[in-house]
Amino acid sequence: MTVTETSSKKENRTTYIVMGALVLVLTVIALVTFHSGKTSQEAQQKAVQLTAALTAAGARAPSQETLVRLFGNDGGSVCDDPNGALRRGVLTQQLMNGAAGPGMRPVIADRRVVGAQLLIMKVYCPDEVPSFQEFVNSLNLSDTVKG
Repeated sequence: MTVTETSSKKENRTTYIVMGALVLVLTVIALVTFHSGKTSQEAQQKAVQLTAALTAAGARAPSQETLVRLFGNDGGSVCDDPNGALRRGVLTQQLMNGAAGPGMRPVIADRRVVGAQLLIMKVYCPDEVPSFQEFVNSLNLSDTVKG
C-alpha cells in the first residue's frame, strides 16, 4: 500500500512554526520557574545560617548568592544520599596520596577535610548527619595541617 502526502508545503511550514514557538515558550517558562524555585526565602535563610557556621569554624564563606545557587533549599548534591556506598567510596578515594595505579595509598587526612561537608549537612539535611558522623569517626583523621 502506498501512502501519498496530502498536505501542502504551506501547511507543513505553519505546523513547524507553531510547534517551534510552543517549544520556545515552554522552555522559557521552565527556565523562569526553575530559577525562581531555587531562590526561595528558605534558601536565603539557610545560606545565612551556613555562612555563620563557616565563619565560626574559621573558614571563608562564599557569597550568599553562590550558596543559594549551589545548595538551594535542599542541599543539592551534598544531601543527595550522602551515606550511600558510592558517596562514601568517592570520599575515601579522595583521601589518598595523589598517585595513580599501584602507587596510590591512603593517607591520614586533616579533620577539616570533611568539616565543611558536615557543616553543610547540619544546615541542609540534619537527619543525615548522625550516620555520616559515624562514618567520619571511623576514618583515620588527625590535625595534620597547621594554620
